[in-house]
Amino acid sequence: MKNFVEKYYERIIKLTSLIETIAENRIKIPFNEGICRVAELIKKQTALGKKLIFIGNGASATISSHQATDFWKNGGMRAIAFNDAALITCVSNDIGYEHVFEKSIEMFADDGDVLIAISSSGQSKNIIKGAMSAQRKNCEIITLSGFSARNPLRDMGKINFYVPSNSYGHIEILHHSICHCVLEYIIESAKK
Repeated sequence: MKNFVEKYYERIIKLTSLIETIAENRIKIPFNEGICRVAELIKKQTALGKKLIFIGNGASATISSHQATDFWKNGGMRAIAFNDAALITCVSNDIGYEHVFEKSIEMFADDGDVLIAISSSGQSKNIIKGAMSAQRKNCEIITLSGFSARNPLRDMGKINFYVPSNSYGHIEILHHSICHCVLEYIIESAKK
């Protein structure tokens, strides 16, 4: 078991170098360029008064909530995550869980807002429907996914980050770090 910890972190280090970043039209770009593009897009859109919207399920919901808070508290940008218990249970009960983010985005998103859709599998119906709703509202979309390289979320954003792993823990750690890196880039660039 003592090798377990070493192997666990070796895998995270290796996966960091394997993250695939896809821009619009399925064009692969370097990971660093993807981070920079996302940060610059967020800076541009929030400077225009647009907001950030984070969506995710389970652990990705906690990443969404954490990042929405960090982006507004530390980055000074309007940001929200649609993870309120009453909202989720109301829409789930009255309309269906697969519509939770779709209906929230339909109601609250504005043209030019930035949606950050986080799904370890990239196949969650409510995340896919949320991204489709954001497309209809002319939002800029950033996706973070994992598991199958053929997951549908991976092709829905302006920039799409894909972690090639079947481990929820590894995917979630790297998704969280990507969000933190984008925010830190924005904060650091504001100092110059």
